Amino acid sequence: MASRERNTFNEINITPLTDIFLVLLIIMMVIAPLLDQQGLNLAVPNNVEVQDVKQENKLISVTVTDDDRYYIDENEVAVSQLEETIKQKSKEFPEGVLILAQPEASHGAVVKLMDKARDAGVANISISES
Repeated sequence: MASRERNTFNEINITPLTDIFLVLLIIMMVIAPLLDQQGLNLAVPNNVEVQDVKQENKLISVTVTDDDRYYIDENEVAVSQLEETIKQKSKEFPEGVLILAQPEASHGAVVKLMDKARDAGVANISISES
């Protein structure tokens, strides 16, 4: 029997690996522009005194307290009734909503109020610290 000599591979072929990385790079380049998340379109307001805005009486004033409770016209409103209450009040006050957030009110409570106001059909939302 003749002995066979086997050729051994001393190097790893990295061509398939570079092909995979190239395909992943192309996929990421195509998908990256699609991941652009939309944020809130905010117009930076001019400095307006809160007292002047309240005197106009065309805005729904909603106060967010430090313990994340909501008050409209000094009456507490439950989160579940917030959207309906804003929808009813917007018939009387068509200009929008003025959110008066106390200094320790959570960001989540204010954003939840903004979402409820937008769902109720309010287009103009102003935020102030009370």
